[in-house]
Amino acid sequence: MDTRQIARAGVSVALLAVSAWVTIPIGPVPFTLQTLALAILPAALDRKTACTAVAVYLLLGAIGLPVFSGFGGGIGSIAGPTGGFLWGFILGMLAGTTVESLLPKRVPLFARSLAASIVLLLVSYTCGTVQLMIIGSMDVLAALAIAVIPFVIPDAVKLFMGTSIGCTVARAMGHTMQHA
Repeated sequence: MDTRQIARAGVSVALLAVSAWVTIPIGPVPFTLQTLALAILPAALDRKTACTAVAVYLLLGAIGLPVFSGFGGGIGSIAGPTGGFLWGFILGMLAGTTVESLLPKRVPLFARSLAASIVLLLVSYTCGTVQLMIIGSMDVLAALAIAVIPFVIPDAVKLFMGTSIGCTVARAMGHTMQHA
């Protein structure tokens, strides 16, 4: 990674932390702005930088820095009932940016980045639901009812807004990200 990629990753880590601190507790899974911040990354950053930023964010949280919702941190946050949503972010970013890289470059940046963000969210939902089912001893319908269904519409809005912001950032940086 060059200096600019490192700087962009650092700013993205800070953005992810701040977005997690904007929290509305509505059950075991809080409403945060993380989805919005995550949706910015595929458009604004190359694949390697986006994935690195998410991995560093999760690492900082895992070692105890208060970067997760409610100023949480520590391995317990990742290993707890809702931790699958967190580690699902990195798997989702990897999957989403892979999907984006496979789309033809003639597809507009917004469409490619939105596709990446949708895949990211679906992977995070899946990981989070599975972990909640296992640790919370609940069936799939109960887990979906408390941890996914209430968030689908707000998350769709955040994905659209985040992707729009990410495309604006990409244009401001003078490129349309030919993502590797």
